[in-house]
Amino acid sequence: MKEFETRSAETPAKTASGLWMLLLGLALMVAGPLSIIQNPDDPMQLASGVTAALLGGFILCGLYSLQPNEAMAIMLFGDYRGTDRKTGLRWVLPWYSRKKISLRVRNLTSDKLKVNDKRGNPIEIAANVVWRVEDSAQALFDVDDFQQFVNIQVDTGLRDLASHYAYDHGEEHELTLRADAEDVAARLREELVGRVKVAGVVVDEARLAHLAYAPEIAGAMLKRQQAEAVLAARRLIVKGAVGMVESALTDLGERQVVELDEDRKAAMVSNLLVVLCADREAQPVVNTGTLYG
Repeated sequence: MKEFETRSAETPAKTASGLWMLLLGLALMVAGPLSIIQNPDDPMQLASGVTAALLGGFILCGLYSLQPNEAMAIMLFGDYRGTDRKTGLRWVLPWYSRKKISLRVRNLTSDKLKVNDKRGNPIEIAANVVWRVEDSAQALFDVDDFQQFVNIQVDTGLRDLASHYAYDHGEEHELTLRADAEDVAARLREELVGRVKVAGVVVDEARLAHLAYAPEIAGAMLKRQQAEAVLAARRLIVKGAVGMVESALTDLGERQVVELDEDRKAAMVSNLLVVLCADREAQPVVNTGTLYG
């Protein structure tokens, strides 16, 4: 993603503990009315009592609280003055505006997207992304809506990822979406880290949550997978059968059970392979004559 020329950066805000300011505000709000009640006919007492009560209320307006993994951005007439990350009851001058932002880890599961893989096959893909806000100033001021921004970038990153990998059955030493989940997840996370960095967001983990062929080709691809599975099984059976035949001929020769010329060996190999590789059980034929009869 193209880097912005100007970028906000989080700085610590100058704030104070809110406990003492809370006590001061409550004391002024109580003392003001009490002083008026004691001397209701004294104009100076009335003015000071009203002033004390208003000042107490004004002080209380600067109070706010922060829970763990929360932050408060402090602004003065739209000018960013820092971020407060200290938990508990806090206080800032009431004419400073405040905007709270969560720093907690968030979990996003994207919608299922219909995209084309590297070979042009339509597939359905979705991701699960674990992310959090690292820089509150960037999240609040460098993008319009950082949560929506992350959602859109996840979708865009998934589309780009799918275009670089085949669903399966890639060329030799080629990574695929289905067979190389760990490598694909690492590539997706790397892609998203660069995309959401401008929003002050960190991606802790990204993995594919859904991967399937699109419905219009799912049936054909299933038949293809079944055919490939059958071929792989046949290949294994033939390989095992050849080993067994070779072992049988070697044992017959070493033990001198029977002497076979090349033509008879070829016939025996053919018969054994038929027996070992056939789908159905072989029907034995008992030869009551000689071996060559």
